[in-house]
Amino acid sequence: MSKKIRVRFAPSPTGGLHLGGVRTVLYNYLFAKKHCGDFIVRIEDTDQTRYVEGAEDYIFKCLEWCGLQPDESVLHGGAYAPYRQSERKDMYRQYAEQLVKDGHAYYAFDTPEEIEQMRELLKEKGSHNLQYDHNIRGNMNNSLRLLPEETQKLLDAGTPHVIRIKIEPDEFVHLSDMIRGDISFDTNIVDDKVLLKADGMPTYHLAVVVDDHLMKISHAFRGEEWLPSAPVHVLLWKHLFGLDAMPQWAHLPLILKPDGNGKLSKRDGDRLGFPVYAMDWTDPKTGDITKGFKEIGFLPEAFNNLLAVLGWNDGTEQEIFSLEDLIEKFSIEKVHKGGAKFDFEKAKWYNHEWIKKLPASHYADRVKIIFANKGIIITDDNYFNAVLELVKDRCTLLTDFYEQSAYFFESPGTLDVDAVKPKWSAQKSEFFSEYIIALRSLEVWDMANIEAAFKELAAAKNIKPGELQLPMRIMLVGGKFGPAVFSIAALIGKEETISRVQEALLLLNAD
Repeated sequence: MSKKIRVRFAPSPTGGLHLGGVRTVLYNYLFAKKHCGDFIVRIEDTDQTRYVEGAEDYIFKCLEWCGLQPDESVLHGGAYAPYRQSERKDMYRQYAEQLVKDGHAYYAFDTPEEIEQMRELLKEKGSHNLQYDHNIRGNMNNSLRLLPEETQKLLDAGTPHVIRIKIEPDEFVHLSDMIRGDISFDTNIVDDKVLLKADGMPTYHLAVVVDDHLMKISHAFRGEEWLPSAPVHVLLWKHLFGLDAMPQWAHLPLILKPDGNGKLSKRDGDRLGFPVYAMDWTDPKTGDITKGFKEIGFLPEAFNNLLAVLGWNDGTEQEIFSLEDLIEKFSIEKVHKGGAKFDFEKAKWYNHEWIKKLPASHYADRVKIIFANKGIIITDDNYFNAVLELVKDRCTLLTDFYEQSAYFFESPGTLDVDAVKPKWSAQKSEFFSEYIIALRSLEVWDMANIEAAFKELAAAKNIKPGELQLPMRIMLVGGKFGPAVFSIAALIGKEETISRVQEALLLLNAD
């Protein structure tokens, strides 16, 4: 690639960051890093009616958690600032006015009421095409119908107006897409989009083209839901800067509902019981919290991994990819055209694999917070890490660590005696009473010696060790779960082990 690679993610600060948005970030980031390029985040806040307080800060926190930091943004600065479109407002009008001057756009003075009347009239005539386009613009209040002096009079009077692109009928607009190949659009079904609103703010259509040009964006990757707008953007490039200056495009496939019927939405997540946002999002108006992947216990490594393969693969059977692996192997041409079904069970599998793969120290701080919220304050990092290493194979989410290991830090509140009582006997009670004595006499407290003492005494009592291990587990853990029982005893220590066995004996021997 001859020119500097520059890609951008351009979110609107309107709420939570959907996992589809994070995947767009990820693909942009991987492409930029693979080609030693720049990844830019540009805030597209031109629609002030949809702006939500706190959403912009939330977006950057999500990217920070994912480890997908931009090279340029409102936070990171850069040579092409400002990176917030509302701060670039004054520069857009000149481009819109130039389009009018060149005959590619026009002033439209229609009020919302007049446009609604036009649509009602079209409905009465049985038309299914209710858009503002070449079929009706000659009957509307715009500079294409008005005399030049009438138009100027309205402008001089400060009459509210918008600027619309003029789409010529009976033409085809062509786009070469890096994923989808050559695409053609019939201009007869493309409406005259508003480019500049009455408040002087640009719409997405004008702003994205102008900003991509001024920021020297080389490649533009976005979701396939933007394909219907592509002909407008291609024409704006053609009219303003020339098609040779246009970035290369790639329209990414949708992330679909688990059944494949339509785009995955927040409502689907609520209905099916899984998050669709990267992190918790709190609605500033209602205070309602929408859960995110981070807070339910996902690792960013797993989140990136599962998103990367949700619409892309490297042509092999490999499933686990680090960010470094992805940078090396990623190719936009290998992104699929068709949508990818989201499978939450598979997503959890990725998280489980990454919990096992990474050293426990990598995520220990996050698990500490989970424990603290449950009332357990961790003071010994070495002990804590040892516990996490011992149980991590049993954890799918970081939140699972509490259930799987709380007994290492406090005695179990209840014991599942019903699992032991049916086969409990005086012989087994006697075994554990003598086992306490054997444990007290151990000079070296480790798994091997604890187990050896257990098996020697069982042999002397002529009891199969397997019949004694479940009661031992219940005594130490409280239930039928956890890693090797002797490794548990080794970690919690001699005094705690003996204390738990004694307390359990009292309970089991009670009438």
